[in-house]
Amino acid sequence: MSTTPAGSAHTNLPQTGPSAFDDHHPPQRELLDDCVHCGFCLPTCPTYQLWGEEMDSPRGRIYLMDLAEKGEIGLEGPLQEHVDACLGCMACVTACPSGVQYDKLLESVRPQLERNVERSRADRLFREAIFALFPYKRRLRAAALPGALYQKLPFLRTLAEKLPERFATELSARLAALESLLPPVTVREAFARLPEHTPAVGPKRGTVALLSGCVQDVFFHRVNEATVRVFSAEGFDVVVPRDQQCCGALELHAGREDPALARAKRTIATFADLGVDHVIANVAGCGSSMKDYGHLLADDPEWGPRAKAFSDSVKDVSEVLAAAGPVAPRSPVRARVAYHDACHLGHAQGVREQPRAVLRSIPELELVDIPDAALCCGSAGIYNMINPEPADELGRRKADNVHSVHPEIVVTANPGCLLQIGKHLGGDLPLLHPVQLLDASIRNVPVPES
Repeated sequence: MSTTPAGSAHTNLPQTGPSAFDDHHPPQRELLDDCVHCGFCLPTCPTYQLWGEEMDSPRGRIYLMDLAEKGEIGLEGPLQEHVDACLGCMACVTACPSGVQYDKLLESVRPQLERNVERSRADRLFREAIFALFPYKRRLRAAALPGALYQKLPFLRTLAEKLPERFATELSARLAALESLLPPVTVREAFARLPEHTPAVGPKRGTVALLSGCVQDVFFHRVNEATVRVFSAEGFDVVVPRDQQCCGALELHAGREDPALARAKRTIATFADLGVDHVIANVAGCGSSMKDYGHLLADDPEWGPRAKAFSDSVKDVSEVLAAAGPVAPRSPVRARVAYHDACHLGHAQGVREQPRAVLRSIPELELVDIPDAALCCGSAGIYNMINPEPADELGRRKADNVHSVHPEIVVTANPGCLLQIGKHLGGDLPLLHPVQLLDASIRNVPVPES
């Protein structure tokens, strides 16, 4: 194996053996060669900031991918270890002056690892449990009641802590990670439904279809309700297909390619014939994945063109609202508000100014940015469940940066970020989706507490 350091100039190593990757969408040679190992990505990479380890930087991971593609190393070992440690936040894509598409490289390598590397039994079972629950709204709703009981009855936690020693270490860490994802649960909200059609108030300016989401619709149903009310007030008919299911974002970001693509096709079919101007998402991770369907299914002759047309129609809620401009009267919200850029909105979608423009349309609202805004909060899909220790350290850093600007309210456009930041703020501040603030302003009602 070559010992050339990853921080050096590009090495152009010869092919020394068969590629460690299989033939199904391996990382493309031209994308690997784009990286000149300049180091501009290092200050924005969360894991490099935590550990200062070269192989836990984007350029280090690309170097490992390059070695695997040239037959120098296998997929097991350093490549899997350091790719598993990546949050997939894509801050490096924003920072890179050479236009390196690390997002596409990671998107190709993670499925390779999932297909070809055997995980430990405990790791495999834990991941299977996550994906047996979170993409399914009915299962999440069924879990809402025991989740509420778990939060309200402390003796259940005490029982968990008294499990036999052979289970205690592993299970307690995972229970703690899962608990960090549980917002205050009410069964009424978990089982609530959005209307399938909500008409525009006043002159109609367009029609949108809302992806209601999985975790979003069960645990953050109030965000969906606020989204529907805001778009209606701003002159849009809102369609919410009753038969929609998970968009596949969690699985896609974790490298579970086959189920993710199956969900992508189902989502395209669900929204395809609604005759709407846009499919809107109020979850950064979901919007990012749906905008990528065209690329993911590009080599599928049946689904490729449909996927591209669908992806072209997908917008974050803030994109549509900012482009349309306000028509509904706003009442003042007298508060100092800190906006956190969700990674899959700011970095993956490049949507940064639109949420701020929407918030600035609210009279008397003081909007402030958070220091080190590009650094991930540590949520990153399932990351804070499977890698709780680095996720917690990143969460504490983000909470410290939030406190440094002395806000009265914190807003961000992703449920995972709301949960992660809320955990580390410790209930000090209200955390909301931007659309909830706009909804309160339009309706002239008090801002929700969270």
